[in-house]
Amino acid sequence: MRCCDLSSAKMNVERRKHKRFQVQKRIFVGVGPHFTKVGRLRNLSTDGFSFRYVGSRTPSGGSYVDIFTLQGGLFFTSLPIKIVSDIEVGEKASPSAITIRRCSVKFEDLTPRQKTDLERFIKDPTIGEE
Repeated sequence: MRCCDLSSAKMNVERRKHKRFQVQKRIFVGVGPHFTKVGRLRNLSTDGFSFRYVGSRTPSGGSYVDIFTLQGGLFFTSLPIKIVSDIEVGEKASPSAITIRRCSVKFEDLTPRQKTDLERFIKDPTIGEE
């Protein structure tokens, strides 16, 4: 009998360098110049975030994101990003049911000012580590 069979075991390896924090307020993100994806921010860190949106996966993920509230508050514009994953969440009751997806994003090449603003922003709308 083999001690460890890694080929059949699923390994969950955490690749994040920074802790993610849950977001308590209704804060939204819009991806791309024409907001090809718009969804609610779920968690946030200094190196990335995830959000949920309704719709199907779009081929072009966008390379920039805006972070805002529906009350007109704009926190960030044109933050450079890279989409890491975009997956369907939950089961659909029927083929015509609404599809909810979770998109995970990594920040790319933030300026020192953007990094500082992001660190300050994380302290306000978050409720603790995920």
